[in-house]
Amino acid sequence: MKNIPIILMGCGGVGRQLLHHIVSCRTLHANKGIHLRVVGIFDSKSFLVVPDVSSMEFNDTFLMNICQIKSNGLSLQTCVESGKSEAFSSPESTKKLTDIAARLAFTLVDCSASSETIGTITQAVNLGCCVVLANKKPLTSSMEEFDNLFLQPRRIRHESTVGAGLPIIASLNRILSSGDTIYRIIGSLSGTLGYVMSEVEDGKPFSEVVKAAQALGYTEPDPRDDLSGMDVARKGLILARLLGHRMDMSSIKIESLYPDKMRPNTMSLKDFLANGLQLLDNDIEERIKKASSNGNVLRYVCVIENSRCNVGIEELPKESALGRLRGSDNVVEIYNRCYKEQPLVIQGAGAGNDTTAAGVLADILDLQDLFT
Repeated sequence: MKNIPIILMGCGGVGRQLLHHIVSCRTLHANKGIHLRVVGIFDSKSFLVVPDVSSMEFNDTFLMNICQIKSNGLSLQTCVESGKSEAFSSPESTKKLTDIAARLAFTLVDCSASSETIGTITQAVNLGCCVVLANKKPLTSSMEEFDNLFLQPRRIRHESTVGAGLPIIASLNRILSSGDTIYRIIGSLSGTLGYVMSEVEDGKPFSEVVKAAQALGYTEPDPRDDLSGMDVARKGLILARLLGHRMDMSSIKIESLYPDKMRPNTMSLKDFLANGLQLLDNDIEERIKKASSNGNVLRYVCVIENSRCNVGIEELPKESALGRLRGSDNVVEIYNRCYKEQPLVIQGAGAGNDTTAAGVLADILDLQDLFT
């Protein structure tokens, strides 16, 4: 049986769903000769670890208990059991992780939303560990940090940073490895904005659609986190860097769907939802009418072409893959030598805890050959 030790960073929705997947797939993995051994878990305040990472692991009952406790908003500190687990607080937790990495090769899984994990991740890779990322922020930091992280590319997997469980990054890597050149990528990379743009196309006011998306749980608690375009820009930057473009976030042109005067540090969420949002209706409506008169539709997309990356609303043909998009799916069109006239199209659910966690789990298993 091949044992893969795992340390999980982040016990939010994706992290908890990953633990559920690991537990529910025990029989499937055993039939493949694989056992995923969870030896440590981080939340934002502490690091819970088994006393002996070489021989012990958290059992499935304990993992499900952790999921329940974190769902209730409690700290990992409440899960400590004598002889079965130890808890470390920052900065002790970082030192403990480094000590473990120096004597045990494990897979570090980052399901957090923190921008502070890149140093720890890079150090773990340099010590011979593997890393699986759902967190986009380590890959969208400076080019220097990005380069340092990918000094050991075989030890990194990050499919879920762009399209949850969709094989976008795997497809790009296969194309590039064949010697083909990708000259254009255009994609709807936000389930939230994909839903919004396809709904307003039916004549619904932009403000009503955004509020409906919030009620359905498609948006962040503050919808401006989605409407700013920053999440799409981070995904675009990751893809652009994979194509070899050496750029930072400042290189990307980002169209926000609300003006500066409605930013969170200027206007409260309550005021934005009650008064600000409806002020955006007319502009979106006019743009929809103009696109329709040209036989097109509006989509909020990321375009990577000729060493540039732009994020914002584009007019696209109704019958294109992106033009036919409905609801919260992600759609990516990839143009290269082999797919020049008809692009390679990848479409499916590009968000959600379940889908993202499934993508993370697949990435973990993809690293199995690096473990004995």
